[in-house]
Amino acid sequence: MISTNDFHPGLTIEVEGQAFVVLDSNHHKLVGRGGAIVRTKLKNLESGVIIDRTFNAGEKVAKAHVEEKEVQYLYNSGDEYFFMDVETFEQFPLTREQMGDKAQFLKDNMNLKISLYRDKPVSVDLPTTVELVVTETDPGFKGDTVSGGSKPATLETGAVVKVPLFINVGDVIKVDTRTGTYTGRV
Repeated sequence: MISTNDFHPGLTIEVEGQAFVVLDSNHHKLVGRGGAIVRTKLKNLESGVIIDRTFNAGEKVAKAHVEEKEVQYLYNSGDEYFFMDVETFEQFPLTREQMGDKAQFLKDNMNLKISLYRDKPVSVDLPTTVELVVTETDPGFKGDTVSGGSKPATLETGAVVKVPLFINVGDVIKVDTRTGTYTGRV
């Protein structure tokens, strides 16, 4: 059990039988009304829904035990993405809903971390940046510079990102997986 006074971003807790990660918590003292409260913003690990929840200060809440494993992305089939545990070689799928926007940056044989709650996969953590090949974009012209604007580029995974005008088809670029933005050329 963990006290609500010890909440911090990234902490995983169990509320009403469901696992949540604490995104934000604020301690408030109610003047003239008795005890303090802790206002939190929680993200459900299974559904991804973000809720606001208020607890009494000092209230005890169960800590959710979330296990992390290293996995390798294998392939996708329709709305399912298949991964393999690198230690046990066990394969399991995640749905498009569980993957969210992260699916657009998956490359075959990519290693990443997956979070399991009660032996059930709940989320995937991609590397901060990935290197992807540009497969389609308008041609660059001589004299185009970094500060000269941007254009859309389609990457090998199907993702579309804004890139500087000097980027051409076949270039390998780095993309930030958290924001989906171009960070540099390799």
